[in-house]
Amino acid sequence: MKWEGRAGSDNIEDRRGMGGRQLAVGGGLGGLILLLLVSALTGRNPADIIDTGEPPTDGGQYQTADPNDPQYKFVSVVLKDTEDTWGELFAQAGRMYERPALVLFNDATQSGCGVGQSAMGPFYCPADRKVYLDLSFFRELDERFGAPGDFARAYVVAHEVGHHVQTLTGISQRLQAARQRTGEREGNALSVRQELQADCYAGVFGYYEAKRGVLDPGDAEEGLRAAAAIGDDTLQRQTQGRIVPESFTHGSSTQRVAWLKRGLESGRVDACNTFTDSGAP
Repeated sequence: MKWEGRAGSDNIEDRRGMGGRQLAVGGGLGGLILLLLVSALTGRNPADIIDTGEPPTDGGQYQTADPNDPQYKFVSVVLKDTEDTWGELFAQAGRMYERPALVLFNDATQSGCGVGQSAMGPFYCPADRKVYLDLSFFRELDERFGAPGDFARAYVVAHEVGHHVQTLTGISQRLQAARQRTGEREGNALSVRQELQADCYAGVFGYYEAKRGVLDPGDAEEGLRAAAAIGDDTLQRQTQGRIVPESFTHGSSTQRVAWLKRGLESGRVDACNTFTDSGAP
């Protein structure tokens, strides 16, 4: 994926290095409890998580919003490309696209949807309309899930931006209301449809990246490999040794690959209606 030397988005909040300071200082007693929870989950000393404003005592350095940081630069370029893609598509529909902010963080951070933790993976919060990403997930995508590559990482960002598009178009709000009227099993099925649509939207983004000439041979396959690696059935098989389809919330590997591929090949938003389709192309 050709991203080096290209313009990036300025709509990024870099909270790396803030650690648990937001939780312990800004969150009062509740924040302190959450800080201890994060400490228990990560195995780190709470004092090491809290940013006091002084350099780390272990010789490390806090990351900052350095535009020359390769990972920061990569994410900013991908975010800018999503802005260009959805800005164009919304304009074609006679609407203006509202850009989401992308928040980079380490370990844990406060969001409009509560405390976000690295263990949750990347996520989108409709309450504050921001994408949250701990860049350590990219390493996990490579080492744990066996899905390396620039476009595999770009797919992750584009998927979360896809949820933002769902919020702007009212889909997320309607689904939330529908989930409140159903049981857990039906609610999970709706979540699967929502996630598969975000996969398809990520594919639409990839289609426009190809039109811009920024994709290299094999990039699309990197994205499809990542989608397969994080399917619910694949993850359940790895972690618990058995598959429970009714508990799926993101879709099977086959479904995720199929919907990402549909977006990549069609480049059409109207091809991403997962709610009236059988669930796979």
